[in-house]
Order: sequence, then structure tokens, then C-alpha cells
Amino acid sequence: MTHAPRATFRPPRTLKARLTFLGPAFVACIAYVDPGNFATNIAGGSKYGYLLLWVLLAANLMAMLIQNLSAKVGIATGQNLPELAREHFPKPVTYGLWIQAELIAMATDLAEFVGAAIALNLLFNIPLLPAGLITAVVAFAILGLQARGYRRFEMVIIGFLGVILLGFLYDTLKIGFDAGDAAKGFSPHFDGSDSILLAAGILGATVMPHVIYLHSALVQHRGRAADDSERRLLLRFNRVDVTIAMTLAGLINMSMLVIAASLFFKNGGSDVDTIEKAHAGFRDLVAPSAAVAFALALLASGFASSSVGTYAGQVVMQGFIARTVPLALRRAVTMAPALIVLAIGVDPTRALVISQVVLSFGIPFALVPLVLLTRRKDIMGSLVNRPLTTATASLVALIIIALNLFLLADTFGLT
Repeated sequence: MTHAPRATFRPPRTLKARLTFLGPAFVACIAYVDPGNFATNIAGGSKYGYLLLWVLLAANLMAMLIQNLSAKVGIATGQNLPELAREHFPKPVTYGLWIQAELIAMATDLAEFVGAAIALNLLFNIPLLPAGLITAVVAFAILGLQARGYRRFEMVIIGFLGVILLGFLYDTLKIGFDAGDAAKGFSPHFDGSDSILLAAGILGATVMPHVIYLHSALVQHRGRAADDSERRLLLRFNRVDVTIAMTLAGLINMSMLVIAASLFFKNGGSDVDTIEKAHAGFRDLVAPSAAVAFALALLASGFASSSVGTYAGQVVMQGFIARTVPLALRRAVTMAPALIVLAIGVDPTRALVISQVVLSFGIPFALVPLVLLTRRKDIMGSLVNRPLTTATASLVALIIIALNLFLLADTFGLT
């Protein structure tokens, strides 16, 4: 993966010029509405109603903070997070971070490929394994747009995000929901250990480790600031970018859960725990058009997130160990588990939910280095974290780690 030399930053003076700075966060936010979100949000809404809406809200606020910090790394240093980790951490730590990041990439690919394959199967009755291979081809084609400039790649990803948003907007308006009942879901509480497991899956699906690494790379080549004032201006544009993109992602995720709660949970459909059942529910309980909108949103999510995942994988390898491998070889390795799952007939939705729980375990390994590096003035200069920012980010990391420890204890029967 190569980049053109960074152009000198020129402060924009028109609205059109300012809009060109929107994009990196939209690419990153695709990972926050990937097929894993469909699985966990539908499962959460159909089984527990609006109960876990507060988890989605909390996860989205965490994501805004994390993606802002990741982008700030690229703006302040001109390097991405894996590159900084290689430069400032001991070699064994760096290699350990790289290995776990590669394992997380496989879990990410599992969600993206399985989700897109399910969508192709629902829309066109294509068997799951050929559908997974089609997804790989499409992902390469989308990623190939980068050769013509990062803006084309960003616009295609934003287009896919628009399809996802419109699909769920249509279904939300078609189905409707009780706003009063939904509002109660923003009061923090659980309903047994199973709901905590699902909350961890939602967190893993919402806060994505690979885009913590990726976002710092997406901004590092967009303009070379001459001084601190220009860096701060770039940071302000980035905050607008993150706020808009992550708000859209949060609304999409909440609409998934709200739709499942109002359509399935309210009608006694707590057993709607697969994407296929959800699709059938849209068709039978609402209208065929609602089912098509849902499947198209899922397809757009799978295609976009698989290409973003490939990009992130290249950033991880090149940054942590200063090595690159041919894109086709790298993609073949990371997508192999997904294709195996499709080939042997494992329940695809169950595989999606488990992949999101696995991803939640990878978040601290990206977030802790991010916090450690952004609090250092010798690295960040004038853009170093304020003490409150560091404290808040540290608290987020601790919450995620504590939740993962609970999951481990619950899994091995220690609770």
C-alpha cells in the first residue's frame, strides 16, 4: 500500500472546500455499521426489546472519543498508530500487538463476508460460499479505486453508507415504534448474564479495533500542516467529520434495535435470532419491500466494510512490522475462516455474534496504546491530550476490559 506525498495544507475558504475534508470518519464509520451490527442489534432487540438501547448510545459516544483520538494522532504526528507503536514500544510488545491485530482482522472478515453472503443469498438465492467469493471480488474492486485517488474511494464508501441509512429509514417509517417505550431503553440496566453477553457483542460490533488503527492513517496523508495553528484547524474539521459520521452510524444502529424490538419482541418473536428469520419477518409481518430494503442495506454494509477491512489490514501490517504482502495473499489468509464457515454450514448469524464478542476483546489492545501515546507531549506536541481527555479515555478502556473479564468468567463458569 503506497500513498502519494502529502500536499501542503491550504485552509479552506468556501463551503465546497470545507466539504472536501469530510470523508475519513465516514470510511471509518462503515465498520460501526457492518454486518456484525445487524446480527447483534437484531438479536438484542428481538430478545430484550428496547433494553439495550443505552448500550448502543454509550458505545457510540465511546466511538466518537476514540475515533477523534485516532485521527488526532495522524494530524499531530504525520504517522499512524501502528507506526508510532513500532517506534515507541519495545519490539516484543509491537509484535504482540501485530499478532493480535491480525487475529482480530480474521474475526472482522468473518462478520463482513458472512453478512454480505447472507444478503446475496436472500436477494438472489446465491449459495453462501459463491456469495462469499463474490464479496471478495467486489471488495478488491472498491479498494482499487484508491489508485485513482482517495476521494473516489471515500465517495463510494459514503454512497454505501447512504444505502444503509435509507434502507433502515424506510423500514423504521414502515414499521413505526412506541417512542415512550423506546425512551425507557436509555436507562442503564441489564436482565441477566445473557444480556451482558449480548451487550459485549454490541460493544464489539460498535467500537471496532481495526478502525482505531485505520483512522490515523486516513488523515495522515490529507495535508501537511505548516504549524500548530493549521494542525488545530485540521483537528476542528476532523471533529466535525467524526461527529456527523458517528451520529449517522449511531442512528443506524439504534434503528436496527428499535425495528427488531417493535416488530419481533412486541409480537412475541423473541426467537428471531438470525438474519434470515429477521428477513422473513420483514416480508411476512410488514411487506416484501421492507425485506428487500433490509437485505440491500445488509449487502451495502458487507461490500463496504470488507473493503475497509482490507485497507485496515494493510495499515496494521505495514505499520507494526514495516512489511507489506501482496494484497491478494493477505486477503486470502484473513478471509479463509469466513469462507470455511460458509463452506461447512455453521449457523452464519451465530458466527456473526461470536465474531463481535471476539472483537470486543481486541479493543483494549488498540485503545490502551492510543491513550498512552496521545498523552505524551514529546509525541503529540501542542495537540497532546488534556488530563480530562486522558482520564475519560482511560475510563472507557477500563470499562471494556472489565466487561471482557466478566465474559471470560461467565464463559468458564466462574460467575
